[in-house]
Amino acid sequence: MNNLESPIAVDLWAARIPGFACIAEHHWFIVARPGTASRWEVWQTPCQSEVSWGHLHCDLLGLTSGVGNGPGRMLRRWSGADACELAQHIENAPSNYPWIDTYRVFPGPNSNTFVQWVLAGIHELGWRGIGRAYARQAFS
Repeated sequence: MNNLESPIAVDLWAARIPGFACIAEHHWFIVARPGTASRWEVWQTPCQSEVSWGHLHCDLLGLTSGVGNGPGRMLRRWSGADACELAQHIENAPSNYPWIDTYRVFPGPNSNTFVQWVLAGIHELGWRGIGRAYARQAFS
């Protein structure tokens, strides 16, 4: 089987944030492989799940659970070679994500900084993804 026929899928999800930031959204990834799926996200509190590296968490919440202001919703799905590359980037993030031990609501780095870092050059989060521009600004 070649990468174009890969059974891997990577989904981008979002949910509205509660409280004063109710216009903002929290974004995360679901990496699905045959027989398994995992949720990857940056959370404001470090080391909150069994599998976490600083602020980066795998399976902290249910795959599609919202974050307190309504349900989560899928925004986009990648499959084939694109999904393989994204999945590898996401799963290598514990060793590569530059802000794994830092979290700031504004201007970042936050959950949306992580997602935009993974998606650099592939997809741009919308304006509700507060913190999405942090990586671009930090490296420019």
